[in-house]
Amino acid sequence: MLRRLALPALLTTGLTVFLAAAPAHADTPSPGEVADALQSEHLYVDPDITTEQYPQGERDVLVQAGQNAESPVYYVIVPEGTFQSNATFDIFMDEVQADVGDGTYAVLNGSEGLILESTTLSDSDLAQIEREAIQQGQGNQTDTLVAVPDAIEDQQSADAASGVFGVVLLGLLGVLAVGGFLFVRSSRKKRAEREAKELAEIKQMTTEDVVRLGEDVARLEIDLGRVDDLTRADYERAMNSYDQAKVALDTIRRPEDVKAVTNALEDGRYYMTATRARMNGDPVPERRKPCFFNPQHGPSQQDVMWAPPGGSPRSVTACPACAQAVLSGHDPDVRMVMVNGQRQPYYNAGPAYAPYAGGYFGMDMMMGMFTGMMIGNMMGSMMGASMLGAGMGDMGAGDLGGDLGGGDFGGGGDFGGFDF
Repeated sequence: MLRRLALPALLTTGLTVFLAAAPAHADTPSPGEVADALQSEHLYVDPDITTEQYPQGERDVLVQAGQNAESPVYYVIVPEGTFQSNATFDIFMDEVQADVGDGTYAVLNGSEGLILESTTLSDSDLAQIEREAIQQGQGNQTDTLVAVPDAIEDQQSADAASGVFGVVLLGLLGVLAVGGFLFVRSSRKKRAEREAKELAEIKQMTTEDVVRLGEDVARLEIDLGRVDDLTRADYERAMNSYDQAKVALDTIRRPEDVKAVTNALEDGRYYMTATRARMNGDPVPERRKPCFFNPQHGPSQQDVMWAPPGGSPRSVTACPACAQAVLSGHDPDVRMVMVNGQRQPYYNAGPAYAPYAGGYFGMDMMMGMFTGMMIGNMMGSMMGASMLGAGMGDMGAGDLGGDLGGGDFGGGGDFGGFDF
């Protein structure tokens, strides 16, 4: 049975109202469009709400909160007047939930308030979740929304512990269960912290690659009015690839997102090489994958046999300088990255770096190069979720629900609302 709870008027006290007033009525969004946004980012913000009314930074915080939630949490933010009645809202949410699935839905309907919906939580649980979220939010509306996942998790933990300890004969088992739950929860939080640190390191590494391509483009002195069409076309492709890499860099939220950046960089470096060859009157080199040892070196020129310490020899792509180093028995110039405060070759940095390499080399080529080579944990990652996209989060109980305005859609107790 669907349960609802509208947050009471006490939330209006002290909460920041971020957004300026907007039209009193807005068109109801398509349930399919909302469901698509929730499935990809756990957040839907109506297109009529500008970033001036609700800043991008606030949106990113909600995306991160929804994606990191132990039990699924989804946020829907629409302008005031989007839903004209309880019936309209019910039909809309039924269609959205049918596409997205079980989870917690927090719908912020402008200044008309926040609606929490749940298919499994009792009214008393919802009330406790509300109180805890308000306390953690300390008067800030976005912080209160962000606190909802932790409040749900805490309430579920309390319910589980209460049920266990209520059975006297299973007291010892109850203690072990609670201890195990706390251990798992602590482990998950540590994992989340580790993943956030890895993402920051990967973004820094990828940013360096983008900057390096930009510097290469800037150093090329070219007068587009004095070159032929083929040279101009290759240079424009290089510039477009650089722009694509910069845009993709700004949208990185997970390690998997890095693949789009390095894929664009691989294109850009090849077209820069082709442009220089045409300007110098040299033959345009064939399209080859980047130098394996350091993709910043640009397209490779040949394949060489090479083995990492403790690994099996494999054929890898190499630029002229790295190929000469390997063939002469010296160490090539390997791309080094910071991992837990230590510098390591990027191919030995662990599963999180697999998408970085995959964008440069492609899945088929990476599988061929790494088969039989003991290189960190990247092989396992490429065969798992890191290269193939994010997995589904842990599915927990709870579709949060609420009463639109405490019985009347626009009135009664409310969240304090956003004026949009």
